[in-house]
Amino acid sequence: MNPVVVVHGGGASNISKDRKERVRQGVVKAASEGYAVLKAGGSAVDAVEGAVAVLEDDPEFNAGYGSVLNVNGEVEMDASIMDGKDLSTGAVSAVRCIANPIKLARLVMEKTPHCFLTDQGAAQFAAEMGIPEIPGEKLVTERNKKRLEKEKHEKAAQKPDCQKNLGTVGAVALDCKGNVAYATSTGGTINKLVGRVGDSPCVGSGGYADNSIGAVSTTGHGESILKVNLARLTLFHVEQGKTLEEAADLSLCYMKSRLKGLGGLIVVSKTGDWAAKWTSASMPWAAAKDGQLHFGIDLDDTKVTELP
Repeated sequence: MNPVVVVHGGGASNISKDRKERVRQGVVKAASEGYAVLKAGGSAVDAVEGAVAVLEDDPEFNAGYGSVLNVNGEVEMDASIMDGKDLSTGAVSAVRCIANPIKLARLVMEKTPHCFLTDQGAAQFAAEMGIPEIPGEKLVTERNKKRLEKEKHEKAAQKPDCQKNLGTVGAVALDCKGNVAYATSTGGTINKLVGRVGDSPCVGSGGYADNSIGAVSTTGHGESILKVNLARLTLFHVEQGKTLEEAADLSLCYMKSRLKGLGGLIVVSKTGDWAAKWTSASMPWAAAKDGQLHFGIDLDDTKVTELP
């Protein structure tokens, strides 16, 4: 089986020109890192965890360092990971003061009998596992402070914008043994209520992985994604015989027509096909397969280069 990894950096309304190159470099780095893991014989789970951790460490993305701020100006993060081999999964929500929530989600999957830990329980488990706690302000960027102020000002002026708050990061992979996995991580939505949980840590919505079908990681308006179980819905269409492109289009268009919810997703099949689709204005993504790297941000701007 030829290994494949695909990553996304979140649905977006519009990415300013000065940020585009940094965002592009971020998803390319994450895909390259995930692919290197696979080429070295690592598992799909290793690859998606590694790729997402790269994006969590990059302040350009809404996950880890760079997460948006809640109504109190604090960072609360959600993440989940799933192994398609046995459907084992780990998720965390409302996590604070941790650099890489995706690593904590994997520990939940592998070191507990549970699937999902939240808030104080997740924090206690992280401490028990030896994950270092960092000061909350270390995760806060100046850009996100300004975005919160702007959001509060616009909310007071009642300016709804369904294109906002679509940021997440994610990865899907197929390894040389034919196992698939997904990982998704986010800081949530700007100005969210304390304790708000979106789709990203919810298996079936923020992602899904099953060796008999494939793996998906989603991004977009979390409440809409939750209501339609976007990840599992996409794989249902694949099970029904649709191509990956058709399955992605069907599920994303259903969410848009039923709920006006915008978003995007990446998907890899059990045979190694892959797709990246979105209804938001743009979605940074990158895919590595057969020694080639494909990447883009906007529709019709895909570039392909040889991997070193």
